[in-house]
Amino acid sequence: MLSNKFTKRIVDVNVKRPFLTVVGAGPGDVELITLKAIKALQNADVVLYDALVDVELLKYADQAELIFVGKRKGCYSYQQEQINELIVERAKSRGHVVRLKGGDPFVFGRGAEEMEYAAKHGVAVAMVPGISSALSVPAAQNIPVTKRGATESFWVITGTTKEHKLSSDVQLAAKSNATVVILMGMSKLSQIVALFKSEGKSEMPIAIIQNGTKDSEKTGISTINSIEKEVEKLALTNPAIIIIGEVVKHRETILKIQEKYKTQEFIC
Repeated sequence: MLSNKFTKRIVDVNVKRPFLTVVGAGPGDVELITLKAIKALQNADVVLYDALVDVELLKYADQAELIFVGKRKGCYSYQQEQINELIVERAKSRGHVVRLKGGDPFVFGRGAEEMEYAAKHGVAVAMVPGISSALSVPAAQNIPVTKRGATESFWVITGTTKEHKLSSDVQLAAKSNATVVILMGMSKLSQIVALFKSEGKSEMPIAIIQNGTKDSEKTGISTINSIEKEVEKLALTNPAIIIIGEVVKHRETILKIQEKYKTQEFIC
């Protein structure tokens, strides 16, 4: 019979260190996740994932417990406080928890909040950045957020604050010459349009991209003055990203160049 001392030593060896890795899954296209994120998933004991995460990515965590904690159409499977508690509970009982979030978890993703909560409860933490939808979704449609001669800076703003109001930063951004990228702003589109009109920018180009980088992607291009009609015509809705600025014209420029030279063979 093993001694109590030796049995305790075996148990201690098998207890895993409580650990949380907050991981960015990228904007939607499963090929836009990073290698480091894949490695984290492969080493996970538990994965807590959001609604914007493509479930195909979960194949990398085939040995882990998978828990959906996302929100769909205003319906929460877990409240944020419950997610925080679940992270700590699973980390202490199972070991390595991966919190898989769409885009980059530090860009309106509450990744920082979850890390702080876990750290305060004795859980070691790490973060794997993701490709933010704020930059990559416009880029996938040939819309740069900066372009020499067009804009020197860009804003990335949440359209809806925790009080469910339009961020006051949108009004400040509308006064600037910068590109404005608004996330989670479709429900506030009329207010956004009104702000830009009040700054004399009715003819400013605007793009709205729904389900960016996915097969179901839909894109509406117009001006501030007529974007709401375009949204209605195309039935654009969340999840979508709004891009406002002269850089939106780059998409049309590229399309025209490609059309002009479509019969010419290029060798790279």
